Amino acid sequence: MKKIKLIVSDLHLGVGRTLEGGMINLLEEFHFDEKFLEFLHFYSNGKYEESEVELVLNGDILNFMQVDYKGHDLSVITEQVSLEKTKRIVDGHKRFFDALKSFVARPNGSITYVVGNHDQDVLWPAVREYLNDRLETTIRYKNIVYFVDGVHIEHGHMHEAANRLNPKKFFIKKDIPEPVLNLPFGTHFFVDLVLKIKQDYPHVDKIRPFDRMIRWSLFNETILTLKWMFGLFKYVVKSIFGESRRKSWTLKGIIQIVLESAVFPDLSNAAKKILLNERIHTVIFGHTHVYEYRQWSDEQEYFNTGTWTDLTSLDIASLGKITKLTYVLLEYPDESERPVGRLKEWRGYHRIEEDVAI
Repeated sequence: MKKIKLIVSDLHLGVGRTLEGGMINLLEEFHFDEKFLEFLHFYSNGKYEESEVELVLNGDILNFMQVDYKGHDLSVITEQVSLEKTKRIVDGHKRFFDALKSFVARPNGSITYVVGNHDQDVLWPAVREYLNDRLETTIRYKNIVYFVDGVHIEHGHMHEAANRLNPKKFFIKKDIPEPVLNLPFGTHFFVDLVLKIKQDYPHVDKIRPFDRMIRWSLFNETILTLKWMFGLFKYVVKSIFGESRRKSWTLKGIIQIVLESAVFPDLSNAAKKILLNERIHTVIFGHTHVYEYRQWSDEQEYFNTGTWTDLTSLDIASLGKITKLTYVLLEYPDESERPVGRLKEWRGYHRIEEDVAI
């Protein structure tokens, strides 16, 4: 029996393209439900019909950070809050979850879910139980790393100071009525500050290079950009000197975050360190939204799966909107336990027309 693994990350499913009142949801980033359905169909039929196919959802699949709770953007996340958000995302992408359900209904289809920084809510038992019930299967959940056959699969946020979770303390329970998620600095920053900017400029965090966007905005939106920068300064000061049971960031920690932070971080050095382990020959990350392949020897490879969301490039060589539905395909050659990886782009089935995502 042929065996393959499909690794995707950073789909960023929100509550759907349209809100309950019929308005366009400007914060929705995933517009490829139909293409994802075709993607799973392709790897479930034809030459793959009898294959053992494992789908690895490598973090930031559900975009909880951009889903409000009863009209409020919260940074205090209880299990019930996360469960309600999950139900809204599932309702907003019924075709996507129906496709997952059909995929695992076949005898040799399975799903592994690696938690990222945008979907930290999946750490809650109630959320996992709900997703299992919706798909009528038992998803294999991995909190940080999925290691299989010499392949290290990880979302990547643990190698960045701003988004790194405390692996020994996923939840805060002490001196509060009920447990809440122990959110990293980057999540608080996004919810408290970046979301306010995205209400007017939904694509502000999807533009690269970031420094070029800052120069452009200083020239074209001077007052607004200076206002953002002042807001950032106030937020950092408040984070250091403010009092909160949920926040324990020191000046040293904030400085480390500032020095390490990047809108599109490069995780190749982190991958190279992981490959020092003799048991590991391949590292697969997501998180950066930039697809990448590196090879340091015949035996060591690094893949980044990129994202299934739109990016805007200000580089002359790639000026404009970039959309590449990239993923990694791991195949097991005959009589070999070591899988062979390939970075691929899903183009979808041929179609004459389709709706334009606004």
